[in-house]
Amino acid sequence: MKKSVEIIGLPVISITEGRELGMSKGLLVDAKNGAIAAIIIEDEDWYRGVKLLPYSSVVAIGEDAVTVVNSETILTLENAGDYETMMDENVKVIGTKAITKSGTIQGNVVEIYVGEGGKIEKCEIEASDGSLSEITSDQISIFGKQVTIIDSEKKTNELSAAPAESTEVAVEAPAVEEPAVEAPVAEEPAVEAPVEAAPVEEPQPEEEPVVEEPAEEAPVEETPAEEPQPEEEPAAEEVKEEEPAPEPVAAHDSMHQAANNTTIDRQRKFILGKTARRTLTSPTGVVIVNEGDPITEEVIQRAQLSNMFVPLTLNVQ
Repeated sequence: MKKSVEIIGLPVISITEGRELGMSKGLLVDAKNGAIAAIIIEDEDWYRGVKLLPYSSVVAIGEDAVTVVNSETILTLENAGDYETMMDENVKVIGTKAITKSGTIQGNVVEIYVGEGGKIEKCEIEASDGSLSEITSDQISIFGKQVTIIDSEKKTNELSAAPAESTEVAVEAPAVEEPAVEAPVAEEPAVEAPVEAAPVEEPQPEEEPVVEEPAEEAPVEETPAEEPQPEEEPAAEEVKEEEPAPEPVAAHDSMHQAANNTTIDRQRKFILGKTARRTLTSPTGVVIVNEGDPITEEVIQRAQLSNMFVPLTLNVQ
């Protein structure tokens, strides 16, 4: 199972031709089946349009590269077929609001986990207070363009299980202090030692109380045992060490955003001045461009505001 950030940005390598075919720059989501249909790649001929690598053609996704059999598995716009409909829908999943069927916002989807065959196994959600939680694919009803719908009952069951874990930790904490009570009991043989010495000195019975007095003082001096206090301090330090964990994610997101901005800028320069193959309309009914009209800065701006920039790049000639 891979996070999206572990796939995007990897080079695509042909294992039979021994060459690099491009760089993965995005994931094409099949919202209906809750899966990744293809990996969007960019090569040295990026200005000729978007190219797709069907997820079914991927041999493996490693730490350093995505491997395929050969370059024939790469699809261009002319032979993209059913993938063009998914590109028009442009469902991203990441960045959508996670809402239950009862109308409760759980937060925003910040990451997806991709399993075997491209199946979206689970999503990571960030709440308004910054806390993170996960939902599995069987808890999701719909992957929408702006909203991801969650089954209310399954989400409630997941949240109710969380306090049980914290209760178990609280019960275990006092158990650490129990050895402190047993410490004086272990020292009782020290009292028996002077009892054995007493019969040897029978002519001097007056010394027996003297021997018993230090035996009684010994447990008094050791009762304020300070051992439990240093045992509790490491627990506090462990909590502090876990807090900075989300920072690498933010750093990676900013790098990924910068790479996307560079790609969009290059595609904008490529389509500027070309003509539209067909009339393109946004989901809200706004006409982005009419068939045969030239692609101008104003058209590009309308497409970006309507989240239709990728479909526009596929609609030029």
